[in-house]
Amino acid sequence: MKIKPLGKRILAKKLEPEERKTAGGIVLPESAKSDKVVRAKILELGTDEKFNVKKGDEILVSSFAGTEIEADEEKLLLVKESDVLAVIE
Repeated sequence: MKIKPLGKRILAKKLEPEERKTAGGIVLPESAKSDKVVRAKILELGTDEKFNVKKGDEILVSSFAGTEIEADEEKLLLVKESDVLAVIE
């Protein structure tokens, strides 16, 4: 299925959070992980001509931003460019 966002929206694939460990090597349970920020990779940009991000960038967005959708068994996120908190370099 092909999804093309409209306007200043971005279609991104949610990336799985990395396994977190303490300095001593103890793996932290899911309940100890922060869900405040979601890491995602940009798949498609909307129809607007001006974007501050580009296709392929890894971004951080608030966990409450955008709309979560599922297509071809992948978790995708449809967000406005203004909801992007940072680009990971």
